[in-house]
Amino acid sequence: MCPTDTSVHRVIFSLGSNVGDRLALLEKACDFLAEAFGNLRLSQLYETEPVGCPAGSPLYLNACVEAYTTKSPETVLAICAEIEQELGRIRTGEYGAPRTCDVDIIIYDELRLQTEKLTLPHPRAHQREFVLRPLCDLDASLRLPGQTRTVEELLAQLPQERPSVHPFDL
Repeated sequence: MCPTDTSVHRVIFSLGSNVGDRLALLEKACDFLAEAFGNLRLSQLYETEPVGCPAGSPLYLNACVEAYTTKSPETVLAICAEIEQELGRIRTGEYGAPRTCDVDIIIYDELRLQTEKLTLPHPRAHQREFVLRPLCDLDASLRLPGQTRTVEELLAQLPQERPSVHPFDL
């Protein structure tokens, strides 16, 4: 697909895993995303301290993935849920519970949307280093819809005291 075609939409996903073989789970998630959307562009992998998770939660592996699609935001969300389920994610209802794989839509073009099931852009992306750092790998000059600063500027303005995010070497 050609990114300049107006019927094609840029989607950026955030991936995370902190249960099981984290690297293998993120690789499988990327395989599923490639099957659904075609060519992907991947950020560096990062190992991160859990944010908003129960005490003692394991470290995460996180990354961002860029894809282009003609699918609607609702269809993209359904694909994310299918991938999570296929990779063994169990939704316990506990906020921040450890998970095999989390696939979140960070942006869908410049769309700002709030429905019962989907909020775009992701409502906390601009506050989270584990999202902003890999987003910078893909496009440091990106402005999340509704934000006046680039992701690079947002990253630089995060508080000094925050959970650690470090490149994960393969």
